[in-house]
Amino acid sequence: MLAFTRNNKLLRLGIDSSSTLIAALLVVAALIAAGCTGGSGTAPGPSAPAADPNRKIKIGFSMATLKEERWQRDHDAFQAHCTKLNIECVITVANGDAARQANDVENLLTRGIDVLVIAPHDATQASSMVDKAKAQNIPVVSYDRLINSDKIDLYVSHQVPVIGRKMAEYALQHVPRGNYIMVYGASTDNNAHIIKKEQLAVLQPAIDRGDIRIVADQHATDWRPEEALKIVENALTQNREDVQAVVASNDGTAGGAISALTNRGLAGKVLVTGQDAEKAALQRIAEGKQTMTIYKPIIPLATTAVESAAALARKQPLANVVDFRSEAIGKNVRAVLLEVIIVDKANLMDTVIKDGFATFDEVYANVPVDQRPKR
Repeated sequence: MLAFTRNNKLLRLGIDSSSTLIAALLVVAALIAAGCTGGSGTAPGPSAPAADPNRKIKIGFSMATLKEERWQRDHDAFQAHCTKLNIECVITVANGDAARQANDVENLLTRGIDVLVIAPHDATQASSMVDKAKAQNIPVVSYDRLINSDKIDLYVSHQVPVIGRKMAEYALQHVPRGNYIMVYGASTDNNAHIIKKEQLAVLQPAIDRGDIRIVADQHATDWRPEEALKIVENALTQNREDVQAVVASNDGTAGGAISALTNRGLAGKVLVTGQDAEKAALQRIAEGKQTMTIYKPIIPLATTAVESAAALARKQPLANVVDFRSEAIGKNVRAVLLEVIIVDKANLMDTVIKDGFATFDEVYANVPVDQRPKR
C-alpha cells in the first residue's frame, strides 16, 4: 500500500506487486522533479552564455568640429588607436552645429554601438544626448569638453583648470603691471568657463593691488578668430592702444588677437597667450608674435579615450580615475585628466619638436635660416 496527501486528504493506492510499487514511486519522483506537484511553473531554461570579453567593440564618436587643426589631430589619433585595437569606430562631425550633433548622436544610437563618445558643441544641449544613450544602457564618455550632465560615465580631458591657471600665471610673471584684454572661449563650452574662472582667480590679487587692469573681457563666439579680432580691435581703440597683454584662451583666438595687433603695429610688443600648440601658433611663437601656448599632447588623450570607452563597454575597471567637480551641475564626475605643458620661444625644441608633434621645418618656416636655433 502507498499513501500520500493531496489537498490535505490521505490517498491510498493499492499496490499488487513490487514492480508496480517501484513504477509508482518513479512517477511521483518525476512529478516532484518537474515541479508539477500542484504548481503550474516550468523549470528554468539554461543560463545565457557569458559575454565574450574579447569581442569586437563598436564605438560611436560624435565630434563637434574639425575646423581647428587640433580637432583634426584628435580625429586621426582616435581612429588610428581604434584600428590598432581592432575596435570598430564610427565618427561623425557636426560642423559646429548643435542641432546637427543631436541628429548625429541619434543616428549613432541606431547603429549598434557599445559606447558613445561625445566632444560637445554645446555643453548643456549635449546633456539630452547623454539621456538618450543612457536610456539604451549605452555608456557615455565626454571627450575633452565637459558635458553638463551627471549621467556621463567618464570625462576624459587635459587638466583644464591648470590650463587657465598656467596662462594667467605666465602673463602675470612676464607682464606684472599694465592693461589686460581677456578673450574667453565660446560661452557654450564648459571648458571656456572653467578656464575663465581659473584665469581670474590668478589675476584677482594683482587687480586688487591695482597692478593690472582688465580693460576688456568677452567670450568669442564658437572660439572664432574673427570674433577675437573684433574684441581686441575695439579694446585697442577704446584704450588708445595702451594694452600690455592679451590673455587669449586658445590659439585660434590668439591668431585673431595678433591680426588686430598687427594692424596697429603692435604684434610682438604685446604678450599674447594661447592653447593647443597649433602649427600656426608655433610659427607665430618662433617669429615672436605670439608669446606662449599650452601644449596638450593629443595622442595620449585620444588613446586614453578609446581604451576607457572599450573598458566601459566590457564592464572592466578604469585606470587613473579621479573625481572632478562640475560647477555647472554642482556634482563630481569621474574623470581622467592628462598633464599640460607651457611652450614658448625658449623651449620649442625641447617640447613639441622633440615629441614629434611638429617638425623643425614646420615651426621655423617663417624664420630666416640664419636666425633659427641649431638642431
